[in-house]
Amino acid sequence: MSRKGKMPITLPTGVEVGVASEIVTVKGPKGTLTLKIEGGIQVILEGNILRVVPDDSSRELSRLHGLYFSLIQNMVIGTSTGFEKKLEMIGVGYRAAVQGSVIDVQVGLSHPSKLEIPHGIHVKVEKNTQISVSGIDKQAVGQFAAEIRGKRPPEPYQGKGIRYVGEYVRRKAGKAAKTAKKAA
Repeated sequence: MSRKGKMPITLPTGVEVGVASEIVTVKGPKGTLTLKIEGGIQVILEGNILRVVPDDSSRELSRLHGLYFSLIQNMVIGTSTGFEKKLEMIGVGYRAAVQGSVIDVQVGLSHPSKLEIPHGIHVKVEKNTQISVSGIDKQAVGQFAAEIRGKRPPEPYQGKGIRYVGEYVRRKAGKAAKTAKKAA
């Protein structure tokens, strides 16, 4: 059995959970999320405590037990407080701007890099180089932040590119010049 899955999920105030046959719906102040659960896993609601319980202790259900626990816990956190990823752009002339439902990322490419902002995701640009991606779905927020970062990942020689705030990029030394001529 999953060690994490054994733990109860405490619901914060303002979050409601509905459990119908195989669908879990979490409704909070930020929005509503739903999740379809595979057979063999039960979600039990007892007051303001939620438990995820497998029907038996098979290996496959043990894996799903921990997975569904984490997914439901992320739904509860997302609908109550939300998730946010911050990115920073490092490089001369690198900048970003939000234009309606599109983010325009200019990172030294010859063609425009415009990304459509998915539904339910909010993007803010501060100081032209700081990008903040937020929303209630943890997977969607992380995926869109990774797509933005993928336009120009940080390179190890000069450190230019788009990186997560606080991300460490290991720097490499460039090609060293010859110090001595070959002895003939």
